[in-house]
Amino acid sequence: MAPSLVRLFAGYLLAALIGIGLGVAIGLSRRLRATVEPVLEFFRAIPPPVLVPVIMLFAGIGNGMKVTVIVFGCIWPILLNTVEGVRAVDSVVLDTARSYGVNGPARLTHVVLPSASPQIAAGLRQALSIAIILMVISEMFAASNGLGFTIVQFQRSFAIPEMWSGIILLGLLGFVLSVLFRLAERRLLRWYEGLRAAQRAG
Repeated sequence: MAPSLVRLFAGYLLAALIGIGLGVAIGLSRRLRATVEPVLEFFRAIPPPVLVPVIMLFAGIGNGMKVTVIVFGCIWPILLNTVEGVRAVDSVVLDTARSYGVNGPARLTHVVLPSASPQIAAGLRQALSIAIILMVISEMFAASNGLGFTIVQFQRSFAIPEMWSGIILLGLLGFVLSVLFRLAERRLLRWYEGLRAAQRAG
């Protein structure tokens, strides 16, 4: 599991950094959004597994290829949800911050990102399940270790119990990561859950 987890977290974290960074920039600029939106929609429509042979030509067959596949698949839900979250920031809140002299990086860190964080978290949650799927698929191509490689090897040698043990282990991994993500999400977005509870009560 160790090689698989390293690839999974490397690709997921890179996708999160790139997706959130680009999403904030695109969400804050109408001109930039109008320019890149058709390109984003085009690349988002391409299934990442289809690009595995193409990525292999440029990134080789090592860990770089596998991480690149994960990044390419995970970046879109994070990027698009970040863009929508930034666009949905209340204009009254932005005007109030501006009137109090909260501008530049301070406005980004204290107003824009906190307001967009529920939407960003939704994109990160979607990307996590995609990352697990792409981790396995990428390891089925020219790999020498990892869960995907092991499952395929057991299948080819007709070791059915061992193959199913790998599949069950993969399911448990996805379940554990999902639970950990939800715990972290509830802790970081406690204010948002409280706000929703207050709105429902009202």
